[in-house]
Amino acid sequence: MIHTLEELRSGKLEGSKQLKIQERLLEFPEELFSLCDSLELLDLSGNLLSDLPDLSRFKKLKIAFFSQNRFEKIPDVFKACSNLYMLGFKSNAITVFDEDILPLSISWLILTENRLTALPLSIGKLHKLQKFAVAGNRLKSLPNSMKECKNLELLRLSANKLEEIPEWLFTLPKLAWFAFSGNPCSISKESSLKVVAYKDIELDTLLGEGASGKIYRAHSPLFKSLVAVKLFKGAVTSDGYAKDEMNACMMAGEHPNLIKVLARLEHKHLGLILEYISKEYITLGNPPNFETCTRDTYEEDSSFTSKEILVIAKSIAGAAGHLHSKGIVHGDLYAHNILYNQKDNAYLGDFGAASFYDVGSEKHERLDVLAYGHLLEDLLTRCLDRESKLYKNLVVLQERCQVHDPKNRPLFCEMEF
Repeated sequence: MIHTLEELRSGKLEGSKQLKIQERLLEFPEELFSLCDSLELLDLSGNLLSDLPDLSRFKKLKIAFFSQNRFEKIPDVFKACSNLYMLGFKSNAITVFDEDILPLSISWLILTENRLTALPLSIGKLHKLQKFAVAGNRLKSLPNSMKECKNLELLRLSANKLEEIPEWLFTLPKLAWFAFSGNPCSISKESSLKVVAYKDIELDTLLGEGASGKIYRAHSPLFKSLVAVKLFKGAVTSDGYAKDEMNACMMAGEHPNLIKVLARLEHKHLGLILEYISKEYITLGNPPNFETCTRDTYEEDSSFTSKEILVIAKSIAGAAGHLHSKGIVHGDLYAHNILYNQKDNAYLGDFGAASFYDVGSEKHERLDVLAYGHLLEDLLTRCLDRESKLYKNLVVLQERCQVHDPKNRPLFCEMEF
């Protein structure tokens, strides 16, 4: 819900825990301090702000968004906000990130699409940091102090200027979702997939929408049956460049548990023509929320038998193993990126965070394996027959995939079901 400055000034919002104002603000409204004893979520995205006053009085503030403003540096105003765990400055013009300006409570930091060339050494002090989105900047390296971010689970480094990925990153015990495409150190691959003109496709129903684009049901005389069309939104997403996602889709090749790519669409925006997946397939889970941070959410009544979990486990391990045989790390192996027919098959989709690497570099695969272990854990906690032998065998596999030392996790081809 979007509030107005008039409502704030009138006192109608007294005691509010959440506030969102988008009125092309040039300055932080002084009236906001009347909520300093109650406000937990503040969203001033989509304004014209370039500076903030001291926010130390906002002791209850947990989440703050200042995306799509005019900040050129991260303001030094949050240090005393000891409950602040989520901070977002996406799509500004930030070039400066000073040392020791953030509270140590930060677990979710969003700096996507700015102009940062370096990160402060003090970022290594953010021991609670779980989710760090910094794609679409100009980073040339990472500070070695980040090796102390032992709780880091999701990292988005795509579309930067990194010459190499430091080895210590692959030793972080909890890193499971990692994207690094669109950097000088990442391998670039392109497919010679056939091209179809936009005029030869007729878009129908909108099937879904994600961070990188929209998917439509479509018709074309060039194909015997219904197809799906994905139109990418723009050059940079929260996961990286749209062209890298498209290339990963095209280079993945065919596998029974991957949605088949039929052609590349000739359009003013990037687009792909995909195999149409029938309505019997549903999304396995929902994306993480503010509370879960990195872990998926599920409908309250979601439950699975051990046999159903086995179908999903085998399908996704097969798809992920196939990708790694091609030198592709998925980077976003989540239930919300899986389609399941509640019977005998599942598809792994969404290549927004996919990155290319040299085939045989097992350290990349072991990150996806940890994400896979988390997926199994989520499903097994919702299992209906926990006394079955199959359930217990799957728990053993889950625990093997989740060990803290990445070297001791199995590869997908080593998994036995």
